[in-house]
Amino acid sequence: MNKFFSVFTYTPWDNLNKNLLTEVKLLSLKSITKTFPVIEPEFFDDLLSKLYNFKHYSLVQCIKRITGPNNEDYDIAPWNFIWAMDYEGRIFQFLIQKEKNEFKDSQATLVALAPPELGKLFNQYKEGAILRTLSLLNNPKKMKFLIVLAPKGKSIAEEQQLIQIDKKALEKFKLINDLKQIPNIKGQWFPTSEVKCPICKGPLTEINDYKVGFMCPRCGFKKVK
Repeated sequence: MNKFFSVFTYTPWDNLNKNLLTEVKLLSLKSITKTFPVIEPEFFDDLLSKLYNFKHYSLVQCIKRITGPNNEDYDIAPWNFIWAMDYEGRIFQFLIQKEKNEFKDSQATLVALAPPELGKLFNQYKEGAILRTLSLLNNPKKMKFLIVLAPKGKSIAEEQQLIQIDKKALEKFKLINDLKQIPNIKGQWFPTSEVKCPICKGPLTEINDYKVGFMCPRCGFKKVK
């Protein structure tokens, strides 16, 4: 049974449209080669030099989520997605997980690929097809374009977790503030019958100087008769 990874990315071909996330499905290499092939750092060093020296090679930070075959979320930091086309019109899409978060001097694992025709080629010729394809990607004369899609900020999954944490912290803060407004008598909580501040709802204290009235020690509100 074939297994797939999904990359959720902003669209670099649409002026990096941040209002639209596109899902790209890629076939897991384990469905083809039974293992994840290792890519040596030299490949990325060569590719990095192409990014600096050729206009049709580019890097865009736009990946926002990566999920595995069981819909598990991954930390997007060590991932890159190579999207390329040669002058024969062939599309190459590779999902790569690096050992380091840096692009340079990092060994990596080839995790998934697309389109299906490329999977058939790899299934038939195995390592030979992989090596020839990687060499092709690093040949500017044969590539029409090559884009390296890199992570952008935190993943959607991380952002959602942070929102949930912030929401829980806010609820806890509100609860603490509510409890502060209730006096604790011998370990039991009772609602206060004191006059409350109309601004912050805290208890008012009586003013004992020449003026008669009440003052809120929390926000400074005063009511003088």
